[in-house]
Amino acid sequence: MSFRIVPVDPARDAPLLHDWMRRDYARFWGMLDATQEAVLAEYTRISEDPHHHAWLGLEDGAPAFLMESYEPAYSPLAAHYPVHPADTGMHLLVGPAEHPRSGFTTEVFRSVLEFLFADEGTQRIVVEPDVRNAKIAALNARMGFVPTRRISLPDKEALLSFCTREDYLRTLNAAVPPAAPADLRAGQDNLPLPSTASGAPL
Repeated sequence: MSFRIVPVDPARDAPLLHDWMRRDYARFWGMLDATQEAVLAEYTRISEDPHHHAWLGLEDGAPAFLMESYEPAYSPLAAHYPVHPADTGMHLLVGPAEHPRSGFTTEVFRSVLEFLFADEGTQRIVVEPDVRNAKIAALNARMGFVPTRRISLPDKEALLSFCTREDYLRTLNAAVPPAAPADLRAGQDNLPLPSTASGAPL
């Protein structure tokens, strides 16, 4: 599988994204009841924000997933941990599949991480999934994310998690065990430090 990642065009892509976000499995995006106009407004806002970007993943020209990248320093996360300039935040929504394929979501996730880490300015990826979203938590762990602690964001209780270049590369080598999760008790702030090296090319 191979994917091409392009910027979201709000006017072109709002109907598609509206359809995806109304699916029950996308409920953690909080837009199940949003109108197409509301989706258009949200992605127009993102397109005008220099610190937040929306991307569409294409497989053979067909939309396959939505990814958002953002600078945590300009997000609600800035109030919850010491943001490093090499951090990049990420959200991911895989589109509905007419013919589900084994391993498809994993390949999408790997393509997203490779895309983000291709920027040498990114040394650590930050995610904050809803604590009720067990499926994404399990996938994050397989991809090298280390959960740190629960935080309260304006729209959810979230599990703050990090993946350094080294964390991700470790998942590509089955002979090396994944990093152990940090302590998740309230008040813990055991954050994985970002690498100071540029990292191996992905």
